[in-house]
Amino acid sequence: MALVTFISDFGNSDYYVPVVKAKMLSINPQLSIVDISHEIAHYDIAHAAFVLRAVYNEFPKGTVHLVALNATSNITDGFIGVKLNEHVFVGPNNGVLSMLADHEPGIIVKFSDIHVKDSTFPAKDILAPIAAKVASGAAIHDFGGPLQSIKKMMARQFKASKKQIIGYVLRVDHYGNLITNIPKEVFGKLNPGRFRIEFGRESLDGLQKTYDEVEPGDCYAFFNSLGLLEIGINHGHGADLLGLRYDSPVFIHFEA
Repeated sequence: MALVTFISDFGNSDYYVPVVKAKMLSINPQLSIVDISHEIAHYDIAHAAFVLRAVYNEFPKGTVHLVALNATSNITDGFIGVKLNEHVFVGPNNGVLSMLADHEPGIIVKFSDIHVKDSTFPAKDILAPIAAKVASGAAIHDFGGPLQSIKKMMARQFKASKKQIIGYVLRVDHYGNLITNIPKEVFGKLNPGRFRIEFGRESLDGLQKTYDEVEPGDCYAFFNSLGLLEIGINHGHGADLLGLRYDSPVFIHFEA
């Protein structure tokens, strides 16, 4: 199956998304194109990386992922293809692809000049043709040469000890819920049985399993389907009501 996913900050009110799809379909009308999101915050590489990292492994191995974000910025160092966990990613070399895993991709290719034309719309003119051809059976090596490493952006890392875990908000979702970078696995290894979670001016002495285990308007905390600590307010916009945002600290204190 020739499958391409597509993620961008283009929104859905202009011609940008359909014309990129049209370009791919003109190369292979049999392509299956799946939209991940086009509502990524403008130029927000961390947002795009969080969403893509959360979903790409759910697609079949061999899927090609077209990443169109901040591609014309002066922080972009050309255009690349990478192979990571048996998935192929095509996008700008601006750091977004470095945040999809905690290890280096197995293959990194910088697309050569013959495939990279001057364009104010590289998603359509450069990335879409390559993504369509790779999904149709071409290798990313056909479009350039090996690159030693990609441009990196470092996400905030949690800190853990026997006494506490200090984490940070990775994402405020559509509902105002706050997803942190504190992993369930690390919490499980360190938790002695009693703990306190502190965020903003609030604290909790336990975890819930679902949102509705607390009354509307009350705070909750649980490990979500990504295995990350999520906090918020049931039926309320947690970020606004708690005064928290991206990169706000969250603490888990362990009691002996």
